[in-house]
Amino acid sequence: MPKLKNHSGASKRFKVKANGSAKCRRAYRNHILTKKTTKQKRKLRVAGRMVHDSDLKSVHRLLPVQV
Repeated sequence: MPKLKNHSGASKRFKVKANGSAKCRRAYRNHILTKKTTKQKRKLRVAGRMVHDSDLKSVHRLLPVQV
């Protein structure tokens, strides 16, 4: 049987924590920041967002190898 590999796109976007939950990065924080208000950018500064329970099963399927 071949080695299990993580989905490379999902491994860049999600991190599975030790308790089994996953976190991801917030959207709207990459570019075109000049037209966004300071209040909006400040609220986007929060570090990691938890993946919703309905999506957690598919994230675990894409990331079978725990590093």
